[in-house]
Amino acid sequence: MTTQTYMHDIEETAAPFTGGVRGTPKALLRLEGLAAMALAALAFARVGGSWPMFAVLFLAPDLSTLGYLAGRRFGAAAYNAAHSYLGPAVVGAFGVALSSPIAVQVALIWVAHVGFDRALGYGLKYPTAFGDTHLGRIGKAKRS
Repeated sequence: MTTQTYMHDIEETAAPFTGGVRGTPKALLRLEGLAAMALAALAFARVGGSWPMFAVLFLAPDLSTLGYLAGRRFGAAAYNAAHSYLGPAVVGAFGVALSSPIAVQVALIWVAHVGFDRALGYGLKYPTAFGDTHLGRIGKAKRS
């Protein structure tokens, strides 16, 4: 049995999405997002970033939702890649290592966006449906 077949079997037999984190842990995760956004914006100002550039790039990670045109699994993977702190951490590290202020600024904008989304309750996606996230279900649509 290949790994791909095994993962497919797990997804096919998985229980329906029952929600995400709740209560105090959810509130803490949302506050962490708010803190990440605020600190990234402060750091962006500190490094002398261009606010028009910030405004233009702030919503750029949301272009990843176009991945849903290729299906839920690909869409969730694309969304998660653009809405995890790993991507901006890598870009920021390269920016620091290569003395590239633009890369550092892009990484800070990206962190601010991810933090903003988390503060609003938008979490990383599961391939079951767009609204199924690690922070709970979003949207009004109920799956049957």
